[in-house]
Formats: sequence, structure tokens, C-alpha cells
Amino acid sequence: MDFSLAKSVFETLRISPPSKLILLEAPTLSSAHVPPFPPDAPALITGLDSLELASQVKDVLLAVYPKGHEVFLVKTKNDLISLHLVDLANENKFESSTCLYIPALIGGTAFEAFQEIVAHLRAPNGCPWDKEQTHSSLRKHLLEESYEAIAALDAGDFDSMREEFGDLLLQIMLHSQIANEEGEFTANDVVKGIYDKIIRRHPHVFGDSKVSDVDGVLTNWEKLKAKERKGKGETEKGMLDGVPLALPALSQAQEYQDRAARVGFDWPVIDEVLDKLIEETQEVKDAETDFELADEIGDLFFVLVNFARWKKVDAESALRGANMKFKKRFGYIEANAKKQGRSLSDMKLEEMDALWNEAKNQ
Repeated sequence: MDFSLAKSVFETLRISPPSKLILLEAPTLSSAHVPPFPPDAPALITGLDSLELASQVKDVLLAVYPKGHEVFLVKTKNDLISLHLVDLANENKFESSTCLYIPALIGGTAFEAFQEIVAHLRAPNGCPWDKEQTHSSLRKHLLEESYEAIAALDAGDFDSMREEFGDLLLQIMLHSQIANEEGEFTANDVVKGIYDKIIRRHPHVFGDSKVSDVDGVLTNWEKLKAKERKGKGETEKGMLDGVPLALPALSQAQEYQDRAARVGFDWPVIDEVLDKLIEETQEVKDAETDFELADEIGDLFFVLVNFARWKKVDAESALRGANMKFKKRFGYIEANAKKQGRSLSDMKLEEMDALWNEAKNQ
């Protein structure tokens, strides 16, 4: 990289060179999917010599920067164009000396900045509540934030998703910071670990392995996991042992069935699943004791999950959706009872059914 070129660019921009500057050649971005540098630092991209390359660079930058982010295209000394990032590929005069200057985004947009904030919370001059937390005390918060993120997903509320994913990330970073203070691992170790795992378990993407479909990916995934466990010297586990016991029952059932199906333990056709559903329904009817009834209802749920899996439906999400639908319709009944100055216990079932049907029609 020619630093004299960078100097001339800032002379053209009529600003002092920033103390921290990312210098990058445009071709290195052409095969990327996200910018390989933190957005809270200014960047200078050189060698933007063609419209095609400019279009590729624009697409990569838009993965992080907003469309309206102001950037500066410097073609030659004293030849400066200010434009929005989204309009970069609308220019048509690119030369080997063309540079793109990208001002930094506001603070707090980089992973490292977030690490610093969390570390500050735990520092001697940080927050009394955060300083007292341990892995055990934060456990319930991690669980709560996970469920709130799922609720946002189920609602299709993108603003809530963004907020809840942030809350979930905070929990992960707090645990990582506590581990760092105890000398166990750092947040970077967490990122590095999942980075390596993704590459290791996707040889069909990052290596020479070939798979023909999703089933092939999942089968290969199980083989790779078994190989990893063996490499760590872990005791051989069953295929289902890795499914967390704390999962909600429907999710756990579906994961058990998915894993078993990967090695061929599955109904050959969906008609046999439906036959089993009818059989289990009859066994519920025939149950004579409370124990038998609970057992048969469990079997019925399990087969329903299997049917959902065959239909590519997430059973847990389907039931949560049904719960929310029930809550909304029942709320409609309550609201109308309140309008009439009545309590639900004073209403006849026929009246509540009529309001329920109104809610359905709406």
C-alpha cells in the first residue's frame, strides 16, 4: 500500500489523516461478504479501477453500512465526488488511481467497542449489579432473553428482534467477561471456537467434500461431530445424548426424531405416520387408568410432532402460534364482556362461543 497515496487523498479531502485508518485494496473485497474491518474506524480503499469492482465493493459494504452513508470517491488529486454508498456503482469513470474513503460509523458499532462496554460494567468503577453477577446468577436471565427473542421471532416483529438479539448478545458477553476474569476463556475464544467449528463442519463449503442435498449435509454433520468427540477423547455417546434435556418437550421430541431419521430410523411414507396417529388416538380413548392416559397422551404428542416434522413444520413454533391465537381470541371475549359490564363467569357458553366465532372471523 502506497501511504503517499493516502496522504494525497486526505489533502484532496482537506482533512487531517485520522489517527486510526484502515487501508485496503479493492480487489481483496471482491470475494468477501462483509467488510473485513470494524465500521467504527475510517477506511480507505484503493485500486477501484472498474465499474464491476465498484459494484462488488458496494455490495460488501452495504452488509454493514447504511445505504445513505456518505462516502468520498477520489479519482485524482483535487477530483473529489461526495455520494451515498448506495450510489457508488452509478459512477462510470474509474481508474487505477481511484480511491474510496469511508468515514467511520458512530461509536458502538464494532464488536470490540461492545466488549469494552461490558468489561467496563464489570470493572471496579462499573455497575454494582453487574459486578456481583456470576454464571449461576445470570442463568435465568439467559433463559429469559432467549425466550423473549423467540417471542419476537414468532411475532415477526423486526424491531423487537433487533432489540432482543442485542439483549441475548449482552448475556453471552457478560458470561464471556466473567470467564475472562476467572482466567478460563475470553470473548475472542468464543468467536474463534465457533469460527473454527463452522469451517470444520462445512467441508462442502470451505473444503473439497461433496454433498448432494440437505440430508447429505446432516448425515455428514453427525459423522464430523462423532469424529470431534473421539478426537477429544470423550466417551462414545448415543446420537440422542447431545440433545439438551432442558429443551421444551416438543422441540426435544422433534430433534430426537430428526437425528434418528438421519440414519434411516423413520417411517417410509407419511401415510404410516397418519395411521399411527389414528392408532394413538384410539389408545387415548381406551386408556383405563390415569397413568395409562398420561402415557398415551405423551405417545400421541410424539406422533403429532413426527407428523409436523414430515410436513417441515416446527412443532414448538406451531403450538406457540396456536397459544397466541387462543390468547387473542379469548381476550376478545373478555373485552366484549367488559364492554357489557359483565364478568366471564356470568356469561353462558353459547354467548362466549358466539364471541369466539366473531374473533375468528376478524
